[in-house]
Amino acid sequence: MALEPDSADVLPVFDLTSVLDVSPNEANPELCVSIANCLHETGCLLVRDPRVPADHNDRFLDILERYFGLPVDRKIADCRPGLDYQVGVTPCGTEVPRCVVDSQMQVQLRQLKGSNRATVPTGADLKWRFMWRVGERPSVTQFPELNAEPVVPQGFPEWSSVMDGWGAALLGAATTVGGLLARGLGLEGSELQDLMAQGPHLLAPTASDLDCNGRLGAVLAGYHYDLNLITVHGRSRFPGLYVWLRDGRRVAVRIPPGCLLMQAGKQLEWLTGGYIMAGMHEVVVTEATLAAVEAARTAGRSTWRISSTVFTHCASDAVLRPLGRFAEQPGSAEAYPAIKAGDQVQGELEAICLRKVAAVPAAAVAGQGVCPPSPVAMKTEPGSASTAGLSGAANNTPVGGVTGVLKNDGSCATGVAISAAR
Repeated sequence: MALEPDSADVLPVFDLTSVLDVSPNEANPELCVSIANCLHETGCLLVRDPRVPADHNDRFLDILERYFGLPVDRKIADCRPGLDYQVGVTPCGTEVPRCVVDSQMQVQLRQLKGSNRATVPTGADLKWRFMWRVGERPSVTQFPELNAEPVVPQGFPEWSSVMDGWGAALLGAATTVGGLLARGLGLEGSELQDLMAQGPHLLAPTASDLDCNGRLGAVLAGYHYDLNLITVHGRSRFPGLYVWLRDGRRVAVRIPPGCLLMQAGKQLEWLTGGYIMAGMHEVVVTEATLAAVEAARTAGRSTWRISSTVFTHCASDAVLRPLGRFAEQPGSAEAYPAIKAGDQVQGELEAICLRKVAAVPAAAVAGQGVCPPSPVAMKTEPGSASTAGLSGAANNTPVGGVTGVLKNDGSCATGVAISAAR
């Protein structure tokens, strides 16, 4: 039986080597237009950037595998729910896929047919995440929690240098693509890059324990789009990431050696008035995932699936609105009204339960798609963390209707979600 086509089969690879030392306005215009067309038609693209060596990705994956293999109480000390989880660790069972709480996305899910259907989650994601800030941040901002100081885990003296180095490499590739994309869209070559300056960019690896969540069809990260500008994916050691092209095709991600996958986020959709749409994706356990797990066990390697992900953003205090010719499209101003990027991000974080929603009526929680309380206490003092809601006590309200617990070996012990504290 023929294998289904994957991203390396259906997406072109754009080599950035020739444009690294030139401004976007001096780059080959055909390259710029091709990048813009690819993102318009598919929502994603593959790029090759010689500044992003594979051995840096390996060092990054090695240190994250060591970190997430720690006992849960060691990791929870790095949790900052009071900062909307935008720095430090996010426990599994905290983030809720947008499709669980968004009725319009549920309609979209039902329209997917056959092999293009998503694996529908029923509650919070099984993945952990670590948020590490990348690049310069503004000295004054209306959104300090989105631009907070980083959390450095104890016992990892090389942590900052590894994370900074890999994050800067992926951000550099995305910044280059941003310049080429702007020119290809008919904007000023620096227009997107200027919006990215001092943005709350995040190196944001996910981590999924495939020892306890290695069940065929398990949803590690449910069907969703990313809220930011451009997401950059390096190579993971375990397959399972799927993306949807704009024509509705569900495509397994395979990133060729030396390449990166980039996907449009909601901010790019906003700036282009929907000409480029935010790309949908999910991470699920497949037969290929299980084969990679077995190979890792045989070799004595970690079975934590680590993603190599950077979220690039527009600066928090910058205003999102359709740019240039996209502002003239009928209905674009109504569909994508002017809003500060920080306000847009906070709204998205509320929807996926990473930002606390104040004073929500009980009826709204029960029937209107509003998140229940977070699994972790919303206030955490620096250097400590509450584990309230992580015990799976009987009087807790489960996210999505499925109760699980955290084992002290650092993993999510069962099913779809972690109990949320009342």
